[in-house]
Parts: sequence; C-alpha cells; structure tokens
Amino acid sequence: MAEPRDFEAFIAEQKRMLAENPECATALYNLGVSYMQQGKWDEAIAAFEEAIANSGRMFEAYVNLGYIYWQRGEMEKVIAANKKAIAIEPRYARGYANLGFAYSQMGRTEEAIANLEKAIELNPRMVQAWNNLANCYLQQGDVDRAIATGQKMLEIAPDFGLGHNNLAYAYYLKGDFTRAIAHVDRALALGFEVHPDFLEKLAPHRRD
Repeated sequence: MAEPRDFEAFIAEQKRMLAENPECATALYNLGVSYMQQGKWDEAIAAFEEAIANSGRMFEAYVNLGYIYWQRGEMEKVIAANKKAIAIEPRYARGYANLGFAYSQMGRTEEAIANLEKAIELNPRMVQAWNNLANCYLQQGDVDRAIATGQKMLEIAPDFGLGHNNLAYAYYLKGDFTRAIAHVDRALALGFEVHPDFLEKLAPHRRD
C-alpha cells in the first residue's frame, strides 16, 4: 500500500468505506497503517485487531502489531504477533526476520539464528536479516562466522553503512585492524555515524 500523502483525507476515505461496509478488512488495515505512521499506537492496534477479526489472512497486520509492540518494548508480544503472521503465511520472510531480531534482543541467540536463517532462505536478499545474523554470531563469540556473514551481506548491499561498521567491529575483534579500518572508513564515507569510542580504538592502528 502506498504511503498516504494526506493522512486526514486518507483516514476519512477509509472511514467512509467502513461506513458502507463495517467489516471491510482492507479499509481497517489501511486505517491501522495510517495511524501507525503517525505514531498513534492505540488507534492502530484497534484497527489492526479488527482487521484480523474480519479476515483470516491478515498476516501483515500481525507484523505491524509486532512493530508497535517493539516500539513499546513489549518483546513477548512482538514474538507472539510474528508467530501468528508466519502461522498464516509460512513463507513470509519478514515474520521470521522480526522473530530473529526479537529473540536476539532478548539474548535468546539460538532461536534468533534459526529464524534469521529461515528468513534468508526465503529471501536471500534481506540485508537486515544478514546483518542481525552476523550480530548473533558475535553474541556467541563466533567472530569468523560473523565475518563470513557480514561479507555475504555486503556482496548483496555494498553501500550498506551499518553493515560496513559491524563488519569493521568483527575484524577489530579478530585483530585484523587493516580490514577493520577499511570498512569503518567506508561506513563513514557512506554517511554512517560510527561511534567515537570505536574510532578512538582504531586510531592507534592507523598508518600515517
């Protein structure tokens, strides 16, 4: 769905459609998206839940609910919502990627890796899933796998600044300061704000 340019007009149109058909799941979903884009979480939740109640295939609504719960820091609800999404559509890569991210934030690394790998299997070009997978390997202390994963990610998205930053950190942990500096400089060139502490750690390893 295209992002509405005029929220008020768009919402009014969805409400007009609902006045004619109160159980129109599409209008309810669109209404939820509009509220979500404005940060009106309670209204968005109500609209998405009603859309779900009126349709058996609203897996996108569950994913959007998961996003709202993530904004609120309710990670168990994030997981529950995305599990419902993939129960409806088992080949929905975004649902698995979101589960992987949520599990990683909770320190449940093995579950995170399993879901991120599934997301990548379904959509090999999902850059954020590759990035989160590399971070999970770092959480486990497996620097070599983190580097290999980060390299694959940058083959897909060579201008991904965050990816260069994270790969630089993995190389730093490996003790390969030349590659760490090369990737951190690339991140900076792409406009990514590298943490000053990391730049300070790399500074003694730079050659004049």
